[in-house]
Amino acid sequence: MKILLISPTEEGIGGIAQHVNDLSKFLTNQNHKVDTISSKNTFTIPIKGLRNPSFMLSSFLKARTVKGNDIVHAHNIPAALAMKKAAGKKVLSLHGIYSQQITELHGKIYSNISKNYEEKALNWADSVTAVSKEACEYYSKFGFNVRYVPNAVDLDNFPKKSIKKFENQIIYAGRLSKEKGIDTLLYVAEHLPTKYNLLILGTGSGEKKVRNVSNSKTNVHYLGYQSKENTISLIRGSDLLIQPSIMEGTSSTLLEAMGCGTCIIASNVGGNTEILDNDKTGILIEPNNAEKLLNAISDLLTDNERRSMMAVEGLKTVVKYDWKQVGKLYLDIYEELLR
Repeated sequence: MKILLISPTEEGIGGIAQHVNDLSKFLTNQNHKVDTISSKNTFTIPIKGLRNPSFMLSSFLKARTVKGNDIVHAHNIPAALAMKKAAGKKVLSLHGIYSQQITELHGKIYSNISKNYEEKALNWADSVTAVSKEACEYYSKFGFNVRYVPNAVDLDNFPKKSIKKFENQIIYAGRLSKEKGIDTLLYVAEHLPTKYNLLILGTGSGEKKVRNVSNSKTNVHYLGYQSKENTISLIRGSDLLIQPSIMEGTSSTLLEAMGCGTCIIASNVGGNTEILDNDKTGILIEPNNAEKLLNAISDLLTDNERRSMMAVEGLKTVVKYDWKQVGKLYLDIYEELLR
């Protein structure tokens, strides 16, 4: 098959970027021809509020020049316009509930606009998938048949190196933005007992605030953007990974932590509740509750046996999210559309 992948991002720490990059590798390894349209080979304006619209226009124009596709696979709503224009059977993968994300990030004034466009985008696709069951259920209420295909990790090629910089090492790895719970993360960083050390990896709109806290606290260490290999090695070397998100699909960071045997505390939102079995493979807490997160950190870092038990259960669970399993789900959809 010749498959065209369309995504606003193809590189970086974001979940969509990693998903598309790994899917491209999986399909190539299965001897399919893969082309990609992303911000890497189109014009985008790197300013909040303009990044997605500029990508929508430039990817739409580029899609007209890519011929002979069997499958056109767009990732998230901003990629849908190019999907519509490109020749081939069309698959749209949703990495969250788009209209809710827009409302949370940009306010209600954009809500109706995003909902109208979202509905059109889903109608343009021959098949629609979502990375969380929550999103599948949400869109089914509006009459759409959405299939569940979660995020995945390539366990065979996981870096084995472990980087442990401190005792009682806690790590956050992800975008430094509102939807990722940056305010909760900052509160935890400011109030974390000095016997614990917090590593913060990532970039985003909250970077300046994170730098300020890191400069003022000896046990908070901002490492900025890290390569995927370094990120996984740092996760593997950590005693605990925290994820205080306000909204999530199927978090690739949680899957990576499970694959590293690192214990997890995460918000009980979106796909997190599908990945983690509370008090078995990790701890789930309500979002926007920094005090509960701090208490959970202390509880787990003083209970090695409990942490080890959760890590073992996580390693058992993450196998079903390996690309060897998830990639087949996409191939099944492609083959159905081409019959």
